[in-house]
Parts: sequence; structure tokens; C-alpha cells
Amino acid sequence: MPVRNYKPTSAGRRGMSVSGFDEITTSEPHKPLLVKKNRTNGRNNNGRITMRRRGGGHKRHVRTVDFRRNKFDIPARVETIEYDPNRSARVALVCYLDGERRYILHAAGVEVGDMLVAGNKVDVRPGNAMPLANMPLGTQVHNVELAPGGGGKIARSAGASVQLMAKEGVFALLRLRSGEVRRVRIDCMATVGQVGNLDHENVKIGKAGRSRWKGRRPKVRGVAMNPVDHPMGGGEGKTSGGRHPVSPWGQPSKGYRTRHNPRTDGLIVSRRKK
Repeated sequence: MPVRNYKPTSAGRRGMSVSGFDEITTSEPHKPLLVKKNRTNGRNNNGRITMRRRGGGHKRHVRTVDFRRNKFDIPARVETIEYDPNRSARVALVCYLDGERRYILHAAGVEVGDMLVAGNKVDVRPGNAMPLANMPLGTQVHNVELAPGGGGKIARSAGASVQLMAKEGVFALLRLRSGEVRRVRIDCMATVGQVGNLDHENVKIGKAGRSRWKGRRPKVRGVAMNPVDHPMGGGEGKTSGGRHPVSPWGQPSKGYRTRHNPRTDGLIVSRRKK
């Protein structure tokens, strides 16, 4: 999965690189698992923009990915490894012995023809899923649930994984990629291994037009606006804002913590920022 660079035939090509698609085995998705994706362009049900800098981009279909892995003790064969435009990771189409097909996240090292299984007592090999209670300490896992049966929520992007550090009663301690150590119930499901497409972080977009293909619109700096539009706007000549960076509504936008979830504060053992 190397990153592919192009000859600098233009200014955009000079700084551009794309992900290698060596592991992709088909360009045709499994149609029964496709869902039409309705665009909102960052607008709510009243038509007002509630999330700025979104709109346009290439049309996409959602691949229905099985994050729960709740089909226990039925082996599944990997049929294809496919590109998914909605995520940085690849998806693998697996066919269970009873004939059902599902998409799962492609784990690094999993190839077409491999047999994967989810259950309480399965082999510790990439792509297999089991509860954290049955995994040996030190195992690298991804697609980890936060609540039993709720589907994987942690470590789902390309190259992501977390490490099982310890087991304490009904909780398991996980070290996240950020350095945070967090408690998760020991009966939550997780998939062994690391998410594939490890070189995704090395891809360079190269030009503004490629961001538009992804549905990202331009970002206007606050200091370039008028005072009526932004707290950092206005001034005679070019200014640096005159205050710490804030959003258009006055909330600090660099280093200011906005997390407020007392219900799960006790589950965080060690913060990523000391």
C-alpha cells in the first residue's frame, strides 16, 4: 500500500500524492449493501447553515458496514477488499457460511480468501472479533465498543489501533493513540489487529480542487472579515486580530477544552494532555 507520487507536470501535481490501491481487488461494490447518501451541505432542516465550509463534492453511496460483529461462531471468507469513499480505511466484503454477506473494516494483514470469525473463544489473529475479556494483555485491537452491543466506536480510521493494557474487575484499560488511558467494559467487543491502509497519513492533497472533490469548501480567516462578521475582523491595514483566536461567536478556538460529559469522566484514567 505505498503512496504513489506523480511527475510534476503542473503546480498541483508537484505536491500531490495518492494512496496506492494495490490491495483493492474490485471496483464494483456489493449493491445490496449500498445506501443512497442524502447531502445536507451543512444545513439543518430549516435550510440554515449549521456547519460551515461544506458543500459540493462527488456523489457517494454509503456502504453498510457491520461494526457490531454480532454473527457469532460462523466463519466468513473474505471475498473482496474495496475502496470506501466515506472513510479513510478500506472495507472487506465477507461471505458467511450461511450465505449472508457483510462489509467489515479491513484489518492490516487480512487478504482475500482468509477465514474470519467472531465469537467468545476464537483465535487471536487480525480480523477476528471477540470480547475484551478473552483477549491477552498487550493485544492491539480496533473497532472497540463503548457499550456492549452498541457497535465499535473507537479506532476505526486508517492505521488506528488501541492497546489492551489491563483488566480490572468488570473493566478493561485501553491505551488510545492519543496517549489517553480509558476504562471500557470487559464484555465489549473488539477486533484484533490494526486497521489497514497504514500509509493514508502520508497522502498529500496537493491542490485546492481536490478538497472540493471531497466536499470541503474554502475557509475564510476571521482577520480578513469585517467587525460585523467576526470578533477578529476589521482594523486599519492588515492586523493579526489583536486577541487570542476565537470563533465567530467568541469561543476560544485553540487549546480551549469543550468536553463536558460528566457521565463518562470517571472512565478516563489518564488524559492525553497532562
